Amino acid sequence: MRPQFPEFISGLKAVLPILIGVIPFGMIYGVLALDAGMLPVQAQAMSSIVFAGSSQFIATQLIGGSVIGIVIVLTIVIVNLRHLLYSASIAPYFKNLSKTKKVFLAYFLTDEAYAVAIAHFRSLDREQSHQKQAKNNSEHLIIRSKYKYYYYLGAGFGLWSIWQISTAAGIYLGAIIPESWSLDFTLALTLIALVVPTFEDRASLIAALVAGLISVFAFTMPYKIGLLVAAFVGITAGVFLKKRL
Repeated sequence: MRPQFPEFISGLKAVLPILIGVIPFGMIYGVLALDAGMLPVQAQAMSSIVFAGSSQFIATQLIGGSVIGIVIVLTIVIVNLRHLLYSASIAPYFKNLSKTKKVFLAYFLTDEAYAVAIAHFRSLDREQSHQKQAKNNSEHLIIRSKYKYYYYLGAGFGLWSIWQISTAAGIYLGAIIPESWSLDFTLALTLIALVVPTFEDRASLIAALVAGLISVFAFTMPYKIGLLVAAFVGITAGVFLKKRL
């Protein structure tokens, strides 16, 4: 068995709990896309090409409102600016890869894949640090570290596959789901459950609390800019507190 395969499978397994929230989210998108006047093939193509849930929801709303194309594109760019933060955080772990591989892996950069991968990478860092202190070099850990990007790829591929399937299900079956079920909230719950265990110290906890509080007050800002403002303020608060402590 190639050493890359276990890492890929581990990433795939790690993302399985999140898929519980992704499935209804994708189905709801499929329904909204058709309601906005998109053809089934167009709705499915957006999931395959854009592969970004929040952006797709906003795009379908703008398409349904007959908004011009350039405004739709700019809005999606603004909404996805948070991926700059993700990429800056995860880039050091991919620094030895070729540009071709980095471009390919960037396609799978989503909220869920990032959260799963960054937690795994930091765990590997801690294990390596402990082994260095103990002057013990584990061959298994070296291999896991070398092929860690396959862990990220496994998580990203799992999300991509389920997103395509759930979109198709929403397009052809989603109309039978009552709106009163509010299944779109399940994804938020799974992400909260995933993020909370990563709070390792007071600085990270305060950063999350500050970002969450700011996001509530900035909720009404246009084009979802409030999310970016909350992220930057939360990061600033976390870094400041980290230095003081």
